[in-house]
Amino acid sequence: MADSRLPVPHVTAASPQEYAAIPQAYASPGISLQQIFSIVWAYRRITIGVVLAAVVIAVIVTKLSPRSYQATATLMVNYEVNDPLGGKDFPVGLMGSYMSTQIQLIKSPAILMPVVDRLDLANNEDYIAGFDGEHGTAEQWAKDQLARKLIVDQGEWGSQLIYIGYVADSAPEAARVANTVAEVYAEQQSQRLNGPASERGRRYTEQLKTLRAQVDEAQNQLTEFRQRTGLLGNEDDIDLALERLSNLQQRLLEAQQQHRAAQAALIGAPGTRNSVVDSPSVRDLRSEIASKRARLAELQTTLGPRHPQIIELQSQLASAQGALNAETQVYTGNAQTQVDSARKLEAQLSAAVDAERAKVLKHRKLVDESAQYELALKSAQTLYERALDGYDQIALSSGGDYNNVSTVSEATPPVKPTKPKPLLNLAAALVLGGFFGLIGPMVYEFFFRRVRCRDDFDRDFGVPVLVEFGPHPMGASA
Repeated sequence: MADSRLPVPHVTAASPQEYAAIPQAYASPGISLQQIFSIVWAYRRITIGVVLAAVVIAVIVTKLSPRSYQATATLMVNYEVNDPLGGKDFPVGLMGSYMSTQIQLIKSPAILMPVVDRLDLANNEDYIAGFDGEHGTAEQWAKDQLARKLIVDQGEWGSQLIYIGYVADSAPEAARVANTVAEVYAEQQSQRLNGPASERGRRYTEQLKTLRAQVDEAQNQLTEFRQRTGLLGNEDDIDLALERLSNLQQRLLEAQQQHRAAQAALIGAPGTRNSVVDSPSVRDLRSEIASKRARLAELQTTLGPRHPQIIELQSQLASAQGALNAETQVYTGNAQTQVDSARKLEAQLSAAVDAERAKVLKHRKLVDESAQYELALKSAQTLYERALDGYDQIALSSGGDYNNVSTVSEATPPVKPTKPKPLLNLAAALVLGGFFGLIGPMVYEFFFRRVRCRDDFDRDFGVPVLVEFGPHPMGASA
């Protein structure tokens, strides 16, 4: 029989609701906040237990996880001038790719293998643990282990800073490896920049020696040529030779004219030559012959051909004509002598002109050959002087120690480990524990529903709630 002293339950009358023609389940689809709150409240102990379990697991994992330390070295890479010898500015559009290339270079075997050799990591048990000898060498295995823990980043906003970080089980080891990677990279970068400059400086010096030898060779050839030919390279010599040749040619022309004049005088009629006509003896003989011929013509009109006067006059006329012929013959011999003399002089002058012309041509040939030697010497001297002008810059650039990588800060052993992170682990445990502690009951309730509030009747069954009873604690007898 039930106990008559049961407490009177708290009854709350449900507020009247205007029900529309559309069912409540379709008018208010989904789950309400009251339903969610009732489910969460019903499983509050389970949720708190899940959160506490996650926190405990995070604390245990944090305590048991090995400590790792990260040390970071900071470098500045100046990409504005990348050629210490040429001094050429770096293209602005390639700055981003240049920094990306440097970061990839730091992570490449070209940097990591020298780090392995310098730190002797191939004999370090921490780096060759698990090496079986079937996958490359111990150095390559240690390099792979080193690459996994190496962190290389560029500063923000296109910065020239590169951060080289390394994660190790001990703080000194992390700092030692990070600093060694930075040192090896800076050394190799210096070699890449100064190596070509030094090589070009060495080649430039060799080229200077070669050019100097060419100058000496050209000078020796010119000196030997002048000694062999006796040519001093004076332009006055050729001018004098040309003047002499011109004079000889002028004299030869005059001799040829005289020769032609003498031949013309020799070929012409002896009696018509000016030299014969103008002679006094010839004029007298001509006058005497003319008068005797006139006398003979006069006598022949009156006397016979056998007359003594006619015979005597003819004898005198013949004698005068013989004297005239003899006198003309004398002048003819002189004309021949003049022709012979003119011919001889022309031949001598012609030979002299030919000899002088040959001499001028030979001298001109020697001058041209000498000009070639002088041009070769001048060209060699010009090349040597131009090369010598830039030698100082080449020597300074190749002899300097240019490096576009500078150390901003070295890696120092960190005081606190970077992993594990207690606060981060605790926050993650709270978030994950709360998530699974809330989602688990919600999922369970979706498959195994229970009535926990009035909305369960209204939304799920469409039954209006008239009275809602408050919590009713049950007694021991009940």
